[in-house]
Amino acid sequence: MDGFLNQLAPDRKPVNLVSLSNDRGLQAVFMDWGATWLSCCVPVRNEPGASQHSREVLLRSPDFTEHLRQRAYFGATVGRYANRIANGEFLLPERVSDRHSSRRVQLKTNEAGNTLHGGPRGFAATRWQIETARRDRVVFQLHSADGDQGFPGNLAVRASYEAIADNSIIARFEATTDKACPVNLTNHAYFNLAETHDSILQHSLRISADHYLPVRESGIPEKGLKSVSGTSFDFRFAKTVGRDLLADVDQRKVSGYDHGFLLTTEARERFSSAATLISPDELLRLDILTDKPALQFYSGNYLAGTPGADGSPYSIHAGLALESEFLPDAPNHPEWPHDSSFLLPGDSYRYQTIFRFSSY
Repeated sequence: MDGFLNQLAPDRKPVNLVSLSNDRGLQAVFMDWGATWLSCCVPVRNEPGASQHSREVLLRSPDFTEHLRQRAYFGATVGRYANRIANGEFLLPERVSDRHSSRRVQLKTNEAGNTLHGGPRGFAATRWQIETARRDRVVFQLHSADGDQGFPGNLAVRASYEAIADNSIIARFEATTDKACPVNLTNHAYFNLAETHDSILQHSLRISADHYLPVRESGIPEKGLKSVSGTSFDFRFAKTVGRDLLADVDQRKVSGYDHGFLLTTEARERFSSAATLISPDELLRLDILTDKPALQFYSGNYLAGTPGADGSPYSIHAGLALESEFLPDAPNHPEWPHDSSFLLPGDSYRYQTIFRFSSY
């Protein structure tokens, strides 16, 4: 972490790191710039009876300078709206507007004419304030002013990360607003559970989803939800990430997986595993549990050439992201079968995601 310590951010103040740990050897590091999850070292047993060693499971930049240059959103807490909003605009419906008719809102755009992860200066490119820092928990807070990146309302946000005894990291996101606006917060960690971070294609992945959302080349939803049955998007039973990679046109449009998966009711309401990822050597497992309705599965299709933790460039598919969130472009699709993505004055946005690591 030497490349991040005491480095000056664009606000001309040094970045601050917070280290979390538990009694079982889990160690995680967070940074206040972007409320970023920089590192997660998980204890792993080589074989029954053998002593433990730790395995780094996150991708990151080698230093803060490269972190500012990269566009992969390594470990960042993203918002106001994670994922994409088509053409950077949405209709604020009459029922949530402060006017007597619907009102179109124009946001700042930063990807092919669309708004990605909150815009060019979204929450990933912002200084968060450290509210609490303990051995096992860090709480970040942020005030996003009315009009920030075009979004209406003053938004107060809290993001907390906690290391608990079962080798889980719990991410909790809270927000309130004084004007109706869409809110969709998540962490954009890239995982690779292998000893080396060459590729995630031999990782085993299961996703508790019966439907996925086809997209255009821009990543914007093309049509309604589609059953995963009989497609390369069927991860209801575990399979390797690479088995059906680029097997159909819905993947080839975005060079792999970069799609929203609507989680089953059981996965969300019973808080059972939404996704399970297992390393190729089967020594390390990650279970993701969330009360968010969807996961965005991104197979690292454009990571090639991005400087990695040791300074050498990552290859394509060096890591994958499993982002708990609302479906992409949900503000423009009230028909998506999940809670409204609009937060109203007087209401609270409150969701959590658990990243549970276990070693065999």
